[in-house]
Parts: sequence; structure tokens; C-alpha cells
Amino acid sequence: MLEAETLPLEFVADDRRVGFRLQSLEVLNWGTFDKRVWRYSLDGRSGLLTGDIGSGKSTLIDAVTTLLVPAHRVAYNKAAGADARERSLRSYVLGHYKSERNEVTGSAHPVALRDASSYSVILGVFRNEGYDQAVTLAQVFWLKDQQGQPARLFVAAERAMTIADDFAGFGSDIAALRKKLRVSGCELSDSFPPYGAWFRRRFGIEHDQALELFHQTVSMKSVGNLTEFVRNHMLEPFDVGSRIEALIRHFDDLDRAHQAVLKAKRQVELLAPLVDDGRRHEALVGEVQRWRTGRDALRPYFARQKVELLDRRLALLAEQAIRIDTQIDRLDGLCDAERAELAKLERDLRDNGGNRLEELTSEIRRLESEKTQRTEKADRHAVLLGRIDGTPPVDESAFLAQQQTIATHAESLRQRIADLDNREREEDFAFRKGREEHAALSVEIESLTRRKSNIDAAQVRIRLQKNWDSSGL
Repeated sequence: MLEAETLPLEFVADDRRVGFRLQSLEVLNWGTFDKRVWRYSLDGRSGLLTGDIGSGKSTLIDAVTTLLVPAHRVAYNKAAGADARERSLRSYVLGHYKSERNEVTGSAHPVALRDASSYSVILGVFRNEGYDQAVTLAQVFWLKDQQGQPARLFVAAERAMTIADDFAGFGSDIAALRKKLRVSGCELSDSFPPYGAWFRRRFGIEHDQALELFHQTVSMKSVGNLTEFVRNHMLEPFDVGSRIEALIRHFDDLDRAHQAVLKAKRQVELLAPLVDDGRRHEALVGEVQRWRTGRDALRPYFARQKVELLDRRLALLAEQAIRIDTQIDRLDGLCDAERAELAKLERDLRDNGGNRLEELTSEIRRLESEKTQRTEKADRHAVLLGRIDGTPPVDESAFLAQQQTIATHAESLRQRIADLDNREREEDFAFRKGREEHAALSVEIESLTRRKSNIDAAQVRIRLQKNWDSSGL
């Protein structure tokens, strides 16, 4: 009844049996097929259904159509040439088999074989004999309420299944059936699209238009015009008039867009020189401001340089004063020694060699005073050496060498201090420069917040100046 598109390789001797073909069809509680499982074994061959009117031929055709075609495209009982409203999925699930007329109201209502507590199953097994593969497609229907359409469960599996083995023994609990089928490895879905995509991929059907063609031809009785049939059922509809109107609208849109692009290009050509002049003016103003800032910074710069030179001169003079004071102290000591020596000579001359003990006592006091002074200086020298991680010298040559080293180190420290002072002044100048730029940007941002355009403040001032000049103010 259904032959899918042929796969590239088939391993079957009979070319008429290639691809997936209907192996068997089973229905339970579908239309007038009531109470038990009805099975039709086709074994992948062509089948012929014969019987009287109303015996169920179209019912089986509709079962196969329901398995393969989306619900919104199915027209039930089409094989019998009936009205589209004569049968529905609900009538098949309930098993409507006749109509009864109410003698009082005169209206007719259908009579059903089953009530809402039952469920229906249609199952088809498709087999590819060349690849020894079987695919089962099944749908389960049940009624959630008396008036609504039946709910359905779409089932697909890559194995042969039967209603008696796989769709029985769960009572009326559909959740139990779902669990049973899921455990057995079936693919379950509550809508047709994923179910349809699954079996089309297995059958090798690339487009759902093939299923639409199958639906149109499966119950065909006659074809009056083959051209109209191909145009209506095998080709996609194409609305030429709306397409032409859309092309005309699209052309108008493109024409308006082209005119807008030309206008924008013309505006750019007219405004580009003005923008370039504004940028050049802004660059010149910035350069002039930088030169002015540099000029204003020269006076404090040279003043600071002069202060630094004067500070260095004062430091050198202070060091020189300390050395002179030390020399004065040394010379005072020498004077005192000379005076003592002179007094001694005078006493020697006066006493002609007498009172030697008094002279020795005076000499001892002088030497003790000198010793104390030198000890204090030595201690202070050791403390100062400790601050620079130095050790006291052991003799005069070591002292002189250490004194030279310390003088050299002091000069390098003074040079480093001067370098750090210069760096501090450079950083201070850079900070003031950045603060001035920040102030200028803040003024520009504040000006932009007050204006509706994004033209910079300098350009606004130029425009205002031109307006004032043109008004004679």
C-alpha cells in the first residue's frame, strides 16, 4: 500500500519489493472493528480489499492514512466519496455505525459501539526485505471527555510489534502504557511532527509532499484531468499576482533606499570638508593651548630651578661653615696648647726649672679634657656610622679612607635627592596638565548635556561668533 523512496543499495532479488513496504496492519476498536485485534498480513505485497458497501474497506484505508498523514490534512472516508464531515477521528474511536432519529425532536444522533472508557489502537509494520529491517508505527487514541476530540499517543520503533504483545495489559491507565513502551525502547511523542520526521528519515522520504501525494492517490477513484491533478497535488502552489505585487513593493523600497543613499552621499560630500576644517581647527586650538601652557609654565619652572640651585648653594655653605667651625675649634685647641706651652716656658724661665709637679698636673687636666672631647666625638662618629651600617676605623689611614668613601656616598645621595626632586616636579606638572585636560573635558561634557546636538563646544562657539558677526553685535 505504501512504497518509500528507494535507498541507494538494496539486497533483494525482486525489484518490486525494494524499500519499506507494509508487512501487516492491525486495528483495535477502530470504527466497526470492535472488541478484538483485527490483523491484515500483506507481507510487503500488493493487497486487494473487496466487500459490500459499509463493510469497512474505507475504514482500513483511513487507518493507514492516519498512521502516515498529519491530522490536519486527513479527510476521512474519502475513498467512499463521502462528505468530509461524515466521519471523524472521534467517530472512529467511538465506533459510530448508524444514526437514530428522535421521534420528539426529529433530530438524528449517531449510535456508538464503545463509550469514552475504551481506547483504540492502529498499528502498521513496515519491512525492508533487502536490509532485513522492520519499523513499526502505531497510534493510541482515548477520550478525555465526552465532547472533545480524542487524545493520541504516537509510537515508533525499529522492530516489529503487535497490539496483543505491546499494547495490552495496562488497563485504562495511559501513563502505564507510556512507561511500558518507553522501557521497551519505543520513541513516544504527543504530536505528529517529531513522529513524522522520525519515520520519514527511516523510510528515506525527504519531503512531506510525498505523503500529501500518497493521501490524494491512496483512495483515488478517477482522474478527470491529469494536468490539474499534478498541478494541485504534486506541485507547490504559487501565487503569481501576490509575488508580482511584492516585487513591485520591493522595487519601490529599493528605489527609495537608493534615493536615500544618494542623498546621504551628497550630504557627506558637503559636510566632510566642514568636519575636516573643524578637526583641523580643534587640533590648532589644542596646539596653541599647549604652547600657552608651556609658556606659562616656564616662569615657575625657572624659579624652581633657581630655588634648587640656591638650596644646593646654601647646603654647600652650611657644610663649609661646619668645616670652618671644626677648624676654628682645632685652632683654638692649638692656641690653648701654645699658651700652655708658653706659660710653661715662662715658668721655666722664671723658676729656672722649679715646680715640675704643678706643670704635670696642669698637663694632665688638659689631656683629660682633650681625651673627653675626642671620646665624645668618637662616640658620636660611631653612632653616625651605625646609621649607615658602617664600622669605626681602626687607625688613621682607615679613618681617612672611610671619610673619603662617606663623602663620595653623600655626594651620590645628594644627587639622588636632586633627581627625585626633579621627578617630583615632573609628576606634579603632569598631574596639573591632566587636571587641566580633565577640567576641559568636564566643561565639554557639561556643554553637550545642555545641547541637543553632539557638536563640540568649540564648534558651537564658532557658530555663535558667526551669528553675532552676521547680526552686527
